[in-house]
Amino acid sequence: MTKQPYPEEFKIEAVKQITERGHRVADVSARIGVSQHSLYKWIKVYAVPAPERQAQASQTEELRRLKAELRRVTEERDILKKGRRVLCQAVRVRYAFIKQHEQEYSVRRMCKVMQVHPSGYYAWKAAPQSLRAKEDQRLLSLLKQAWLESGGVYGYRKLTLDMRDLGERCGKHRVARLLKGEGLRSQTGYGRRPGMRGGKPAVVAPNHLQRQFTVAEPNQSWVTDITYIRTHEGWLYLAVVVDLFSRQVVGWSMGSRIDTGLVLDALLMALWRRQPQAPVLVHSDQGCQFTGHEWQTFLREHNLVSSMSRRGNCHDNAVAESFFQLLKRERIRRRIYTTRDDARSDVFNYIEMFYNSQRRHSSAAGLSPVEFEQRHSQRLKSV
Repeated sequence: MTKQPYPEEFKIEAVKQITERGHRVADVSARIGVSQHSLYKWIKVYAVPAPERQAQASQTEELRRLKAELRRVTEERDILKKGRRVLCQAVRVRYAFIKQHEQEYSVRRMCKVMQVHPSGYYAWKAAPQSLRAKEDQRLLSLLKQAWLESGGVYGYRKLTLDMRDLGERCGKHRVARLLKGEGLRSQTGYGRRPGMRGGKPAVVAPNHLQRQFTVAEPNQSWVTDITYIRTHEGWLYLAVVVDLFSRQVVGWSMGSRIDTGLVLDALLMALWRRQPQAPVLVHSDQGCQFTGHEWQTFLREHNLVSSMSRRGNCHDNAVAESFFQLLKRERIRRRIYTTRDDARSDVFNYIEMFYNSQRRHSSAAGLSPVEFEQRHSQRLKSV
């Protein structure tokens, strides 16, 4: 099979690692397996010219100013919505409102909206606490300890029961108020995957993999799956192809649509990257993207053997699920993505600049997937 050109998406994201994230060309070349000469050619084509960068910087500064103004107006609006009932009450009541929400809003902005002076608020706050306030502080320390011991999972109902087991006399509403004031809350889920529907698959292949996750050579068995990433712009879907030999992500594709084209692009990247000479087993679940005739035709035309998990059984595709779990725990859940492009660039950075080339993997003898395959190749040459 002839060498296919690199996808444009791959080139653009590789250039961003140099122009936006500050990596050296030599480092990017070594980590993603592309020559420095090719990277310099891509930079000329895809990097933004200096005049345009200056124009973008000016636009970015103006956008930053407008966003700051919008945040200020939005915050004042939210303060008024919550504090309209105390706005005409005594000063001490307004001070109490500011103290209750000082972890949520700017104190000076609340003072401005509540028509009090910040120095007066801080003087009131420094006054000796009442007996009730001191008791709240003592109870709050116990609540924090119980919340930490639960791993940050418990909400106010279970923490109320914990307090009662300790002999404390407190109601759930008081506990909820104290927790809210400290910004403590129960653990919530990541959200359901959208757009999942039942139905009869068009084509179902046998399960040839049978959970044989350990293979002796590269390009014997690949697993593929799709996950989703939340952004403020909407969902970004990620399809990956993982080689079971080293756990290297050999193909990936990202897009705003969860269709067959997404998984075909990921598999096409794996093909031009690996250039397999013998048939390769490609294992997937029975999602509609993998059971259509278009997917099956592509596999037959490229000497690939289809394998599928049983419906509703995630264990047969555990390697792909394990990679997604690592990606979300180590990168995605530590970020807030404004746009799909932001998420796309960060996921590329994780896969190509960290996971494949640097991250140690227990299934690869404690080496990175790339280094594990390189050592395997060296051993074969020395035999």
